[in-house]
Amino acid sequence: MAVRAQNALVALIEPVVTGLGYELVGIEYLPQGKHSLIRIYVDSEQGIQLEDCEKVSRQISAVLDVEDPITGQYVMEVSSPGLDRPLFKPEHYLRFLGHRAKLRLRQPLNGQRKFRGELLSADETHVVLQDVDTGQEFKLTLADIEKANLEPEFD
Repeated sequence: MAVRAQNALVALIEPVVTGLGYELVGIEYLPQGKHSLIRIYVDSEQGIQLEDCEKVSRQISAVLDVEDPITGQYVMEVSSPGLDRPLFKPEHYLRFLGHRAKLRLRQPLNGQRKFRGELLSADETHVVLQDVDTGQEFKLTLADIEKANLEPEFD
C-alpha cells in the first residue's frame, strides 16, 4: 500500500515541483497512523535554500489540500538532498558512479541486508556495488533496494 501511495504522490507532486523550476529527487512516504510523514527532496543546479523549500512546500500543500491523497493526519517536510543524498531512480545511480553509497535491501541477500561500497555500474534494473572493506562486488536489483544514500566523503 505504501508504494502505491508513494507513486500517487509522485504523480501529483512532480509536475508542481518541475513547474517551479526544481528537480523532484524523490519522496519518502512513511505511513504511521496519526504520525505519518511525507518527506520530499528537491534540488536545482543552484542548490536549495530555505526559501526554495518554503516556496515548494506552499505549492505542494495547496495541491495536497485539494487532492487529499492521504487519509488521516501527516507531517510534510521539503528538503534538499543533503550530503547523504538519497538515491531513488536509476538515473541517480548512474549520475553518481564512482561514489560511495549505503544501501539497505527489503529482504536479505545471502543473509545480508546492508551494503556499503562504491557504485561501479548501473542500468534500469540493477546496480553493481563494490564493498569498501572486502572488495567483493554485488549485483543488486533496484526493485529490491529499500533505501539508498550517498556516503559523504571528506578529504
